Amino acid sequence: MKISYHGHSAVKIETNGKTILIDPFITGNSLSDLSVETESPDYIILTHGHSDHVGDTVELAKKKDALVISMVELATYLSWQGVKTHGMNLGGSFEFPFGKVKLTQAFHSTGLETGEQDILYLGMPAGVILEIEGKTIYHAGDTALFSDMKLIGERHNIDLAFLPIGDNFTMGPEDAAYAAKLINAKTVVPIHYNTFPVIKQDPHKFVEMLEQGNGKVMEVGESIEF
Repeated sequence: MKISYHGHSAVKIETNGKTILIDPFITGNSLSDLSVETESPDYIILTHGHSDHVGDTVELAKKKDALVISMVELATYLSWQGVKTHGMNLGGSFEFPFGKVKLTQAFHSTGLETGEQDILYLGMPAGVILEIEGKTIYHAGDTALFSDMKLIGERHNIDLAFLPIGDNFTMGPEDAAYAAKLINAKTVVPIHYNTFPVIKQDPHKFVEMLEQGNGKVMEVGESIEF
């Protein structure tokens, strides 16, 4: 299994000949190294309905009839755009051909601008736990720090965690460092930073904050293999 980071919150997982994209914000993302023209995922997983996470989902999904996995309200909206979807809800899990997906709570907001002065509410935001090839991956999505992250860590032996550090819209580095302590993952990777001036952060300073010494800064395009 190969897991790579592609700027903002975009993560790609390649496993058993299938490609999974999480939060594929490519167009308009100056940090992304991906191209909508060349990417052809089999599955897309969305944490919530903000445009910098839904990103290029509709165009990407239609290329290969990819299955989009998300909260049920967001899945329903995307199905109206002609996309194949699988709706879920917080606390629920489902076994897909590539592995198991479970949605966890995230403390954030969600909504998509669909026109001038029009925002469509698209259900609760979520974090995602994936169990693939005997490994557990936690993508926290956009979230504030919350105490039940400790419960998530206790319930799941997390091998790799992606945590937002950008501040302003999500946890900042200090809260994210505390979150890393709560979830107790083997490796923690910072995400959701430097895309916009208001979320400018130094990921290396975040890694230095981690008492467990388990942080890893993934450069855009860099991968981890399990």
